[in-house]
Amino acid sequence: MNSLLKKTIDGTRLTPAEALDILKNAPWTEVVQAGDAMRHRINPGNKVGYTAFRIINYTNVCEITCSFCSFCRPAHSPEAYVLNLDEIRQKTIEAKARGADQIFLQGGVNQALPLSYYTDILKMLTQEMGVKVRGFSPVELVRIAVFNRISLDELLDIFKAAGLSSVPGAGAEILSDRMRQILSPKKLPAQVWCDTLAACHKKGLPGSANIVFGSVETPEEIIEHLEYVRKTQDIASGFKSFVVWTFQPQTDKFPIRHVRGDEYLKLLALSRLYLDNIPHIEVSLLGMGLSLGELGLHAGADDINSIVIEENVLQNHGLTTIEQAEDFIKNAGFIPYRRTLNFD
Repeated sequence: MNSLLKKTIDGTRLTPAEALDILKNAPWTEVVQAGDAMRHRINPGNKVGYTAFRIINYTNVCEITCSFCSFCRPAHSPEAYVLNLDEIRQKTIEAKARGADQIFLQGGVNQALPLSYYTDILKMLTQEMGVKVRGFSPVELVRIAVFNRISLDELLDIFKAAGLSSVPGAGAEILSDRMRQILSPKKLPAQVWCDTLAACHKKGLPGSANIVFGSVETPEEIIEHLEYVRKTQDIASGFKSFVVWTFQPQTDKFPIRHVRGDEYLKLLALSRLYLDNIPHIEVSLLGMGLSLGELGLHAGADDINSIVIEENVLQNHGLTTIEQAEDFIKNAGFIPYRRTLNFD
């Protein structure tokens, strides 16, 4: 095995230059083997986690207009919508009937929505419906604070008091400012994305981080992304997991390329090796499908995230029932356990 891989398994932190060398030159089979060994060092045993939640996209009105997104609509579009409290309540009732006790709130950046819209939803979901809520990507939080002329810290205090318990690492894609200009010039710069999530984590609002690759990013930018995430975790320790995704074809405005299975597994394994301070690596069943997902559990991942009830932004290739999730994990050779979005 590559000497860098052996060193990492033994507990020595990879430098960015070493990680780049592995990404470019190490055989993918050796990287996967090392990722699996690291997974078992960090999470001993044979358990694989899953969770159950419903995504509620409360509005598709968005002014960020990412080049790769087919979900957002301008406010004047006949397809634009904003869900009211009763519609969100009904979706939550349906989710609970299917065994989900968590809601993932995410929408567009919609300047027309008052602060009370968000707090009313959070209070209804947590106090009336009794569910846990993860919500609001970093760019949503930053813009909501700006729209309401309050600081990010003030907004986080308000949302936490209303019931928010965690924040997703959405909107990362590739944490390289060159790539972010290609993806969406209106989105947060890489460092601001990191600073926003560090602020959330310091307020007791943990979450996840991810990478989305398969466009015109360079290997150097992939490692830059991993380094941004690792540094942020060193500061605030709020990332409970890391997820590797690939871009899905949604528009003709953004270049994507085919990502081979071995390429995906190599980056998944490298993420496990590099992110030595993040406890869990999730394999993206929703995005990558079941066959590659099963291999991911032998390449460094210890969690499948699913089940996801309702997904409007991406095509869901994953699982939709608790029974399916447990059967999938057992058939892959592991022992399933159910966890919350915060890995409680």
